Amino acid sequence: MANNRLAALLIPCFLTACAPSTPTVAAAQAFMSKAEAELLKLTVMASRAEWVAETYITGDTEILTAAANEQIIKRTTEPVKEGKRYESLDLPPDLKRKFLLLRLSLPMPAPDNARQLEELTRISSSLGADYGKGKYCPGGKEKCLGIDDLEEEMAKVRDPQKLAAIWAGWHRVGAPMRDRYARFAELSNQGAKELGFADTGALWRSNYDMTPERFSAEMERLWKQVEPFYIELHAYTQRKLVQKYGAAAQRADGMIPADFLGNMWAQEWGNVYDLVAPASAPPTYNIGQILQERHTTPRQIVEYGEGFFKSLGFAALPGTFWNVLNWSALPTVT
Repeated sequence: MANNRLAALLIPCFLTACAPSTPTVAAAQAFMSKAEAELLKLTVMASRAEWVAETYITGDTEILTAAANEQIIKRTTEPVKEGKRYESLDLPPDLKRKFLLLRLSLPMPAPDNARQLEELTRISSSLGADYGKGKYCPGGKEKCLGIDDLEEEMAKVRDPQKLAAIWAGWHRVGAPMRDRYARFAELSNQGAKELGFADTGALWRSNYDMTPERFSAEMERLWKQVEPFYIELHAYTQRKLVQKYGAAAQRADGMIPADFLGNMWAQEWGNVYDLVAPASAPPTYNIGQILQERHTTPRQIVEYGEGFFKSLGFAALPGTFWNVLNWSALPTVT
């Protein structure tokens, strides 16, 4: 019994480090340093659990991912709420920004209720697992295709009936997720409200050094700048696709059927460039083929990527990066 009373006295000191009743800048700095160190460890562990779950989609890895996410959400939400005691202080700009970023760091905010937190992370992991292992089986159970294979098919197939079948077949994977996703959104919105946001969307839109309202206004301003060009591009692309597919690509509402755009989510149109490019367009290049012809090494590919980011003003990779792998033992691009 005495040990239980002692534990009850010590638990509140775990995060606050038994902070003085009057908050100080020094106490705020110590609080943030402790929170950063703990959350770094939890983030690494959660990332590892997520990697394993995405590589080996099983019921066990789903449970491990949910547990890791539950822990990191819980241990992030607690310092966010406890850190409010330092809001009235005149903090150094860098420390003040750390408190802001801590508050905005949860892409999936959860209610403070332990049961609802567990429910949210369990639903999130199950949705990810079901999506990752989803299959479309055009030839019955003996011939099923995952999303990677289907993406490749969408990029290459030019048969409108087959495109429609692939599109509809894959999107049937999401139908059983509907109710779970609705509950997920409900719980996440509740968690965001407990952190002081209108909903999860408002939290996300607060990550750009402006209020959610200003962010929405800025997005609308930028959209209005490109809208005239997009309308012309849309009309041009639609006309070219109608020339290729005929009436199947022509809808009464003027929209382009999503399954004709070469991407499972219609978010990229590059895979139909060969169908819509004007005759005067310069030739395109097959980067993969060029890399093969040059017998490009893995290290050279990484150096190409590094060169791009250096051209944007980013620093070069540290010397230690290049010592992680035995580059000479890796195969060239063939």
